[in-house]
Amino acid sequence: MPLVTLLDYAGVAVFAATGALAASRKQLDIIGFLFLASVTGIGGGTFRDLILGVPVFWVANSFYVVVCAAVAVLVFFGAHRVESRYRLLLWLDAVGLAAFAVIGAAKGLALTGSPTVSIVMGMLTAAFGGILRDLLAGEPSVLLRPEIYVTAALAGAAVYTFGVLAGLPVPACYVAGFLSALIVRGGALRYGWSFARYKSRPGRRPEDIP
Repeated sequence: MPLVTLLDYAGVAVFAATGALAASRKQLDIIGFLFLASVTGIGGGTFRDLILGVPVFWVANSFYVVVCAAVAVLVFFGAHRVESRYRLLLWLDAVGLAAFAVIGAAKGLALTGSPTVSIVMGMLTAAFGGILRDLLAGEPSVLLRPEIYVTAALAGAAVYTFGVLAGLPVPACYVAGFLSALIVRGGALRYGWSFARYKSRPGRRPEDIP
């Protein structure tokens, strides 16, 4: 199996697991597990393909949906064995983010040849599934957490894109992009890496700003 295909399946499976773990935290039934796992696993790639105007990947290959369903069932029967499901969700999300940042960038670059589009597609593919998961599960959005998230996807997509443009071997670019995103996101989870946050002027509350 080609590395890109393996990385794609792995990203879908890992993101599907985070959706199923979110369902377990809300104590949903098996249908809720299947729905959240599928939306999270294929949501980012669906959004990417719609923007690029190409056939949606899981419509062309329905095995991606089977992967999401299988992961949902496994988590439904095994999530209770995990001591800290939220912590596991965050780390699995980091792995999925890293995989999809590279996959999205690769597809964007292959279809358009534009490094800008490539990096944007990497970020969207990596972040959109998690955003949908948190919205549907009623969890705080990944975009509103203080630690670095989207920037990790940007880093992975950029490393892959510029590696390919520099003429480096494509498999090496996949690995380098994946590791770059995972290290940045992992560092944010482990050490709390974040950017300075916006603060209103003294005496003014955020809700008072027009």
